[in-house]
Formats: sequence, C-alpha cells, structure tokens
Amino acid sequence: MNSYDVYFPHLGIGIRHLVNSISPFGFRIAFYGIIIAIGMLIGILVASRDYQNRGGKADDIQDFALYTIVLAILGARAYYVIFEWGYYSKHPAEILMTRHGGLAIYGGVLTSILCCFLFTRWRKLRFLNMADSGVIGLILGQAIGRWGNFFNAEAFGGYTDSFFAMRLREDIVNQNMLTRSVLDREILVDGVRYIQVHPTFLYESAWNFAVFLFLLLWSRSGKKLFEGQIFFLYLGLYGFGRFFIEGLRTDSLLLWGTKLAVSQLLSAFLVLLSLAAHILMLRRRKEREGKPEGNS
Repeated sequence: MNSYDVYFPHLGIGIRHLVNSISPFGFRIAFYGIIIAIGMLIGILVASRDYQNRGGKADDIQDFALYTIVLAILGARAYYVIFEWGYYSKHPAEILMTRHGGLAIYGGVLTSILCCFLFTRWRKLRFLNMADSGVIGLILGQAIGRWGNFFNAEAFGGYTDSFFAMRLREDIVNQNMLTRSVLDREILVDGVRYIQVHPTFLYESAWNFAVFLFLLLWSRSGKKLFEGQIFFLYLGLYGFGRFFIEGLRTDSLLLWGTKLAVSQLLSAFLVLLSLAAHILMLRRRKEREGKPEGNS
C-alpha cells in the first residue's frame, strides 16, 4: 500500500492522493461543498416529484427549498458553534468562517423542519403533508452529503480491524480528531504513519440510503397509515442509525461539561418522539374509525 492516502486493507481498495478541492481560475472550491450542493439539488428534485405525485405542487417544494437552504446552512453552523462554545468564545472572529469546517447536520435538519412549519403556515399548506415528501429528499441528500466527509478525511470512528476498516495517512487528518486510543494503534508502513479506523461516514451514508429506499417505497405503496407517518418514520429511523454510528465516532460534539455526545442524546429523543407520534396518531385513527356517524 505504498504512498496511499486512504486504503481499505481488507477490500484492497485505496486512493494514492486524496484531493479535496479544485481551483478554477485560482479560486479554491472544496469537494465537501460541491457534494453537499449536489445532495441538496437531488434531494429537492426527489422531494418535488414525490409531492407532485401526491397531488401537491412541485413549485411549493422548490420555493420552500430556496428559502431554506441558506438558513439550514446557518443552522448547521450555529449548532456546531453552540456545542463548541469553549473554543469559539475565545475565537469569535472564526464563528462565520465556515470554509474552515464546522457544520453539524442535525442543526441543518432542525432548521429545515422549523422552516417547513413556518412556510406551510404562510402558504396555508398542510405541514405534515409537505414534510412527508420533504424528508424523502432530505435523507437522500444526507446519504450523498456524507461523502463530503470522506474527501475531508473526517467523520471517522475509533480503531477497528473489521472488514470495512479504513487506513488514513495521519498527516492528512485534523489532529484534533485523533484520540489516544487511535494513536496508540497507529500503523507504520514504509516510514508513513497511518491510523486504522471505522469509516463512520460510509456507515451513515449506507444507512441513510437504506432509509431513503424504505421511505420512498412505503410512500408509494399506498400503505401509509396517517398523514405525517413518513416524516415521523424518518425521525425514528435516522435517529436510530445515527445513535449507534455516533457512538463509534471520535469527533462527537459533547453536551457542555459532560462526556455525553449531543447527537446521541438527540437521536434517542427523536426515536422516542417517533414512537410516541405513531401511538398517538394510530389511536386517533382508531377512534375516528370506531366513532358512529351522526344522524342528519
């Protein structure tokens, strides 16, 4: 594996030089941003198509996206800054420097949900109806967007020698993401130091894509039990996968003054919220179906 930047030893796959940006006309554009933009665009198109198939106007989803994209990025940044306030309180000039990294997907997701609620109130549309389509595009965008982390050599887990183990040249990794347990098991090959870790970006991308397929098929099957079920399934299924994957990561944002990963806590809450919503909505449906019709 001479001079590989990234190598999967059990798969025999590697990249000798991991390039993370292009520079047209001397202006650097990170692959991370390009991939996030591609994910957003594809997600919007998929959500628009699904909404249109269910009788909505594709323009409504597209208008919502135009209002939301910038706010979602700001929300993702704000979430990150809030839980890294120990650093940013001492370096306030870096708060708006998103080109240096520091976006948390959960911040973007929560902001998007809030924007959807406000947008549907403004347009006099049904929030849960639009949210059902919106999350199908959102989870696909997340599946694509996680590959931006690959090109940044980030969002990995602790040491592993499992089938999908990934080796990274230590000198291309942000040193703040390296834990002592990872460094204690570094590998030296031809004088080059490597860390061998869980590719958690890959795990989450695969999980998100599986959730996307399930939500899409369930939405089109005609078996949806209530309006908003796709939305609540998204919250529960994404939260379930993220809870376990986050537990493998070395760069989790922590709740202030604790060693608890914020994303794990939020994921657990979303799973419980999804279960509670299903119980409540199905109970209401049963009550409506069992209520006798009044005489006219």
